[in-house]
Amino acid sequence: MQTNWLIGIDLGGTKTEVILMDRQSREHFRQRLPTSVGDYQATLDTVHKLVEQAEAHAGTTGIPVGVGIPGTVSRNTGLIKNANSTWLNGQPMQQHLRERLRRPVSLTNDANCLALSEGTDGAGQNCRTVFAAILGTGCGAGISVNGQLLTGPNGVAGEWGHNPLPWTPEAELQQRPCFCGRHGCNETFLSGTGLSLTHKLRTGQQKPAHTIVEDAGNGDPKAAETLDQYLEHLARGLAAVINTVDPDILVLGGGLSNAEQLYRELPARLPSYVFGGECDTPIAKATHGDSSGVRGAAWLGL
Repeated sequence: MQTNWLIGIDLGGTKTEVILMDRQSREHFRQRLPTSVGDYQATLDTVHKLVEQAEAHAGTTGIPVGVGIPGTVSRNTGLIKNANSTWLNGQPMQQHLRERLRRPVSLTNDANCLALSEGTDGAGQNCRTVFAAILGTGCGAGISVNGQLLTGPNGVAGEWGHNPLPWTPEAELQQRPCFCGRHGCNETFLSGTGLSLTHKLRTGQQKPAHTIVEDAGNGDPKAAETLDQYLEHLARGLAAVINTVDPDILVLGGGLSNAEQLYRELPARLPSYVFGGECDTPIAKATHGDSSGVRGAAWLGL
């Protein structure tokens, strides 16, 4: 008998979150626990514990579970790859969770969860093709088409964060090493960490991204110049997406998506880089904010 319940898990670098939803997208339970950084077995324990808590709230067991991870599952080996939570790499996590939880478990990249959430009942729910980008500590993206994830045979569709920033001199790219082993990836420019690095390279000052955005809004000229450069970087990165996919909407999530300057200024900057010199693509903040990842993971259960 089909259950009306769905459970989503968002496995982050510092916290792991569970949500219990019904199929009408209503939230009934949410809980967070610290992520056991560097400890794979403890990470499995945390996921198991959160699922048990959600099921206790629902008063039933066997609820479908979807998990968003900061990596992807190799179709060839079934092992996790490309995770910046490096203790997950090389592990058959999907198999281990299925054995522990005694049910099917769906795993996908956390940016895919953002795209699925926003394409299902969020900012892109009335759009055919949704490109959703996380601009947080890291930088990733996912693509939803007609409410279904586009993943591809290599599981890397939407891995925008690990392409080099377009229209950027090689010398600038080389200043920015990435955890993936290359230099100049979008992530090293467009994440919060990348914004902080831009400010440090320009001014010699080390500041967190949210402080730079706040200072720019308060009239600090150095912060304003850094943010202006970030907006130019982001326009280049997003224009390459439009030139390749031409999505119906760009949805932004992650901490930097809260900067209102993005929505005011990007529309005027994009046409300079979009082929043909025109750009009508709307840019929207994720409707569900920080909840989009865990909600998208729940929708995986369908």
